[in-house]
Formats: sequence, structure tokens, C-alpha cells
Amino acid sequence: MPSLQSRIIIGLIKNRHLFKFRLKPQVVDEHFSVSEFRKEVDNATAKMKMPKQVTTQKEDIHSLYAEWIIPPDPLKGKMLLYIHGGGFISGSCQTHRMHVAKFALQSRLKSLVFDYRLAPEHPFPAAVEDCVTAYKWVLEQGYSSQDIVIGGESAGGTLTLSLLLALKELNIGLPKAAFSISPVTDLRCRADSFTYNARKDIAPQGSWDVWTRLYIGNNDPFLPLLSPQMGDFTGLPPLHICVGTHEIHYDDCIHVAQKAKEHGVEVTLSEWPGMVHAFPLLSPLFLEAKQAMGEICEFAQSQLNQENIT
Repeated sequence: MPSLQSRIIIGLIKNRHLFKFRLKPQVVDEHFSVSEFRKEVDNATAKMKMPKQVTTQKEDIHSLYAEWIIPPDPLKGKMLLYIHGGGFISGSCQTHRMHVAKFALQSRLKSLVFDYRLAPEHPFPAAVEDCVTAYKWVLEQGYSSQDIVIGGESAGGTLTLSLLLALKELNIGLPKAAFSISPVTDLRCRADSFTYNARKDIAPQGSWDVWTRLYIGNNDPFLPLLSPQMGDFTGLPPLHICVGTHEIHYDDCIHVAQKAKEHGVEVTLSEWPGMVHAFPLLSPLFLEAKQAMGEICEFAQSQLNQENIT
């Protein structure tokens, strides 16, 4: 059973519309304004402070803005490439640096987060291309692929899987491991959990139908780099997938984990009863978020500590 603390925090998030003096939750439809949504997200995160132990360093990755998030005493020569979420339409280093700092501190990994191009101005394949650019840049800095873990949450979790498939397609050395938190893996958004968990999750009603359409653009949603569930996972590195049972993406996570296992991938599927979308990022507000965050960081660190087999 979910902890009392988690039920309180999740309840407050689900009823966030009341703090804006709205009687009903937000519904994302044809009247949704991407620019206004981005402003809201940016304003909400602008004043969030980074942990004092963490330092940041700005980077320019072939015109992509990026930031290193560096914990004290990081593991030498190892790193995390983090892909932020935001529904493919929002998110940035600013909105996610404090979240990446949590991963960096607990895993002791020097971590890189970057601003990939967003929809609707830049639909697929722009974001995937930028993820590939960032990964190749890291290799250019002298990191071995076997010293890199990649990961992300929500849309960033989807792009993590898409990046793995793209690297395989391009015959670029794959990272040591990857984690994906709450990804949507079939961008048609037709899985049953989009219906039976619609009122249990914290995602705005209708959001994923609208946001994924903006990202898909005029492309076929069956393309594996768009909908990773359609891809061939053979040969991919160990994968940790984290999902809450109250998520609209629950079925997508189950299905992609099953497919990866069928293709011979070492998969850890971490299911959390009663938890909602991308809940590990709410660490340390309640026990389940802290435990899930710790589990992910332990996975990343343990994978990188394994001897490379050639």
C-alpha cells in the first residue's frame, strides 16, 4: 500500500488546479497554448535552488545548450547523459537541472543535460537527432561508450529508448546501460492504461494525445524511433524501466519491457503500486520516490562498476 506521505503529496499534485482557484482540472485540447505552458513551467522552476554540493558547467554542443551537473568526488571517467522530459514540447536544462542533480549526487556520476529541439516548432526527428548529436559529442570528449549510462523521464524516457535504437542503426558504440522512467512507447496512445488510469495519474487530461501529435507531425507513429515499442532491441545494453501502476503509460512500459526481454535484453522492470507519472523525480518528498531514485542510481553505478568484457 502506498505510504501516507505519498498519498498526500500525490493528492496535492492531482488537485493543483485548486491552488489556481479553478474548480476543475486542466484539460489539454485544441485550445492548449504551448507557449503559455512553457512559461508556467519555466516560472515554476526558475527559483529552484541547486544542492550546495553540486557544481555546474555550461557547454555548447554544436549549438545545443548543455550543462554538466557535477557531484563531489564523482566516479572517475564515468558519466550520465540525461534526457529531460516535458511532453516533447517543453523542458530544458533550467527545468531539470535540480532533478539531474539528485541523480548525480546519489550515483556519483558527472551528468550532462542538454536542450534538444522541441515540438511543435521542431517535430520528429529533431529531438532524436539532437540526442544523437549530444551522445556523439560526449564520445568526442574522450569518454568510452562503456563508461556512459543514458537515461531520462517521461518524454526523455521515450527518447532514451529512441536514442538506443538510433545508435544501433548508425552503428555507434552503445552505452553501458540505460534507464527509462515512465516512457510512452507507442505514440498512438491507444494502450488500455490511457483509459483505466486516466483519473489516477497526475498527467493533465488529454495531454498525451495532443502533445504526441505535435511531436509526431506528419510522420508515421509506427516508426521505431518515434514509438520504440515497434523497434528491434536485439543487442541493446541492460535496461532499467521504472513505472507506477497508476500511470497512463503503465501498459506501454510493460509492453516495451516484455519485447526487450524477448529480444534478449537484460531488463529490470520496476513496478511501484499506486505511484504516478515520473514519481522518482519527486524524491525526497516521500518514501517510494526516494527508494525508486536510489534503485535507479544503484543500477547506473553498478553497471558502470562492472568489468568491461571485450
